[in-house]
Amino acid sequence: MTSNFIDYVKINVRSGRGGFGSSHFRREKHVPKGGPDGGDGGRGGHIYLVGNSQLWTLLHLKYQKHIIADNGKGGEGGRRSGAEGEDIYIEVPLGTIVKDAESNEFLAEVTEEGQKILLLPGGRGGMGNTHFKSSTNQSPRHAQPGEEGQDRWVIMELKVLADVGLVGFPNAGKSTLLSVLSAAKPEIADYPFTTLVPHLGVVAYRDYKSFVVADIPGIIEGASEGKGLGLRFLRHIERNSILCFLIPSDAKDWGNEYEILLGELEKFNPELLQKQRVLVVSKMDISIPEMQEEIRATLPSDLPVVFISSITQEGIQELKDVLWKTLQEENAKFHADTLLAKSIQDENNAASEEDQPSIED
Repeated sequence: MTSNFIDYVKINVRSGRGGFGSSHFRREKHVPKGGPDGGDGGRGGHIYLVGNSQLWTLLHLKYQKHIIADNGKGGEGGRRSGAEGEDIYIEVPLGTIVKDAESNEFLAEVTEEGQKILLLPGGRGGMGNTHFKSSTNQSPRHAQPGEEGQDRWVIMELKVLADVGLVGFPNAGKSTLLSVLSAAKPEIADYPFTTLVPHLGVVAYRDYKSFVVADIPGIIEGASEGKGLGLRFLRHIERNSILCFLIPSDAKDWGNEYEILLGELEKFNPELLQKQRVLVVSKMDISIPEMQEEIRATLPSDLPVVFISSITQEGIQELKDVLWKTLQEENAKFHADTLLAKSIQDENNAASEEDQPSIED
C-alpha cells in the first residue's frame, strides 16, 4: 500500500518571459509623421508560494514535475502595453521549506496561513520604441526584447508543525497515547514500526484551550546514520515546540533508552537539545506501583516525569497539565527572547544613526 503522506518533492518551476516591446509608428490620415508609439511588453508571470493550513502533505505536487507561468504579451501600437503573464500560486502545507536542488541554498519557508512568498519573479517586459525618441533620434526603430524568466529545480520539504512531538522507540506506545489524548486514530498494533508517517492530533484542554501533538515514527539507535526509518522523520521533530519522550515501563534500561534517543537527536541536529523536554513512562498498567521510584532514579532529576497508562487512563490528565504548563513556559521564553532581540536591534540601529555624519558636518 502506498502512503498518501508525501513530505518531499523535487519539481521544476519556471517563471514567464517578459513580452517584447513594440517598434511601431503612428499612422493616421492627415498625420504624415506621427512618430513612434510602440507600447511596452507585459511582464512574465510570477510564481508564488501560498500557505494553506488545510493541506497536510505535498501529495498534490508529487506528479506535477513542471510548473510554468505564462509569458507576457508583446506591446502594440498606440502605446498599448502587452498583457502580463498569469501568475502561478503554489499552495503548500504550513511547515514547508524550499531549497535549490543543485546548490541546496535555502530559498523560502512557509509557516502561516495565507502567507504569500514570491519564489520566482517573472521577466520584465521590454520597452517600446516610444521610450527611445529624443531630439536627435526622432524616429527610433528599435525596442527592447523582454527579459527571460527564471528556471529552477527546487526541493520542497515538509516539517510537521506541532506544539508537542512524541519521541520514542518503536512500540513505546506513542500512537496509543495520541489516540487517548486526542480524536486522532493512528494505526495501532503490537509490532514495531506500526506508524510509518507522522500523525497529528488536537488535544482538548481546560476552558476550551487546545494544543497539537504529533506522533513521530519510531526512532532506533543509529537512525541519524540511516538505520530503521532513518533521517526521513527526524526533521519533523525540528518544528515541535517541546519534546515528549516516551519510555515504556517494560524497557530493559530506562535511563539508557532515554540517552540513546537524546543521542540520535543530537547527532541529527544539536539545536534540538535546546528544546524543553518532558519524560513520560508509559504502559504502567503492566508494572507494579513500587517500580516508579526505581524508574525515576534512572532518569534525569531536572526534568518532569509523568507515569501513565493509556489503557487505564492513569496519569493522562496530569500529563496534559504538565504539557500545557511547559508549553506556556516555552511561549513566554520565546516572546521574551523576541523582545530582547528587537531591543538589541533597535539599540544597534540608533547607534548606527548617531555614527552617521550630519548634513551640517
